[in-house]
Amino acid sequence: MPKRPSDSTSTAGTTGGGGGGGGGAGGGGAGGGGRGERGARVAVLSDIHGVLPALEAVLAEPDVAAADRILVTGDIAAGPQPVEVLDRLARLGERAVLLGGNADRELVELRRGGVASVPGGIGAWAAGQLREDQVALLAGLPPTRYLRVAGLGQVLFCHATPRDDEEIVVVDSRLARWSEVFAGLGEDIRTVVCGHTHMPFVRLAHGRQVVNPGSVGMPYGRPGAHWALLGPGVELRVTRFDIDAAITGLTESCGYGDIAEWADYFLRARASDADALEAFAPKDGRRTAAVG
Repeated sequence: MPKRPSDSTSTAGTTGGGGGGGGGAGGGGAGGGGRGERGARVAVLSDIHGVLPALEAVLAEPDVAAADRILVTGDIAAGPQPVEVLDRLARLGERAVLLGGNADRELVELRRGGVASVPGGIGAWAAGQLREDQVALLAGLPPTRYLRVAGLGQVLFCHATPRDDEEIVVVDSRLARWSEVFAGLGEDIRTVVCGHTHMPFVRLAHGRQVVNPGSVGMPYGRPGAHWALLGPGVELRVTRFDIDAAITGLTESCGYGDIAEWADYFLRARASDADALEAFAPKDGRRTAAVG
């Protein structure tokens, strides 16, 4: 296992499409970034899941440090270091744009008396660690954000799909499924960025470029902290960090009872991409379509 804290590998790339100037919606409107009409260069981080060593490794990347915006597409804190991860992102100031994911929403619901989707899971534990100001922060996170990106025009960022924070789409979802989840989007939106499934990909669907950066803290298929760099094209990146040291640190510092097993399974990416596709694919509506 590589032990370089910032060993980044570019794993895919595409050139940017056109894209016009769409209107603002759902969480901040049509933000411009640091480059005016030309658009911003954006580092996209998704599904950090409270793993601080993975987040720190990505933030140490030169391209992340130089980005105009760091866009976090949800599922930020449900994991072993929820307080520390939120505090670290807060120190980035206005450069960091946070969106809410289904796991963030569940943390808020748990603090308000809700029932955990996985009783005894790390989410229930993490909810109990948060400060009240952090609960309020998560409760106020928008589900989507439009941002003008250099070379790509107006880009829509979301957690799962533009209309739902739990909906499933994967790299081989049928085109009819993409039509469903993109219903109502303006024609000027030629790039959509989503997370949720923890599997990085770039594909075209009805002329729109779809980008999933993968997961920073809970990767499937390959260890490392996965993220994406946007502007002027799209690059999928993975940052290597010392997995052994991270697992040891989490095991020694985190009060969650099953932390050793959790950290070994997720940080070492014990679930393969095939395992993940087998679990997620039936939830993207393909079986219903086949029966119909």
